[in-house]
Amino acid sequence: MSAGLVAEQLLNGLQFGVMLFLMSAGLTLVFGVMGLINLAHGSLYMVGAYAAALVAGWTGSFWAGLAASLMAAAIAGALVEMVVLRRLYRRDHLDQVLATFALILMFSEGTRWLFGAFPLYLNVPASLSGTVLLPMGIVYSKYRLAIIVCGMAVALGLFILIGRTRLGVRIRAGQSDRQMIAALGVDIATLYTVVFALGAALAGLAGALVGAIQSVEVGMGEPVLILAFVVIVIGGIGSIKGALVGAILVGMTDTMGRFLLPVMFKNFMDGATASSVGSALASMLIYIVMATVLIFRPSGLYGKPA
Repeated sequence: MSAGLVAEQLLNGLQFGVMLFLMSAGLTLVFGVMGLINLAHGSLYMVGAYAAALVAGWTGSFWAGLAASLMAAAIAGALVEMVVLRRLYRRDHLDQVLATFALILMFSEGTRWLFGAFPLYLNVPASLSGTVLLPMGIVYSKYRLAIIVCGMAVALGLFILIGRTRLGVRIRAGQSDRQMIAALGVDIATLYTVVFALGAALAGLAGALVGAIQSVEVGMGEPVLILAFVVIVIGGIGSIKGALVGAILVGMTDTMGRFLLPVMFKNFMDGATASSVGSALASMLIYIVMATVLIFRPSGLYGKPA
């Protein structure tokens, strides 16, 4: 096993973690500020992927598709918040789960009705196709490296937004005491819509970026949503820093587990069986990490105790 191959898998883990961060950052903001369990967040990821694939196919420009994914997911998120979710804030979490699960079904069947069951494909832009030579002789995909850079730039932007802007002050205040900021004259309804649209746009961006690596299809957001929930449990609800650290931890654990465990089992079983067993155990590792964090830090790595 060469050092270059291990380094490449570490970069793959970082890229996967960055994608999970884009998905989970919006989810943790929505839950932290609005107290809403949104199972339909994965559907907004799918909306962004479909919007990017369609617009890129019509215009021939990947960048136009990327912009469309942000706008389509943000608009869909704002409409969902204003039409459906606004009526659920004072209801218990079971009602929120049932309503947002219904939204998953509506988004999935609506997408299948509009576009059919066949997957769409989004091409990598010519400027990001191919590979790049990194230090230590590592040859790596330009596009995957661009995803890492994009995700880190978004993380930096979110840290600045939350920590340095007036909107960020209102978001942090909404996490602490929403009744007080309402009494001080802040329009809570508008704040909730903005936060939800921002979270939806981040999910749509993640869907568009991943759409150039895998196919764009109905239901593609649900497996990622499960991992995003794992991320926010590990990182701590409402914490952007926790979302980033948790996402990278989950991405690294999953990728390196799938890479290293089959190699370890090859000495005891044939290659196909070793790969299958290793992949299954790698999937379990994520939840073992989550359980370990919950045992020692029930509020998550960066979450605040209730």
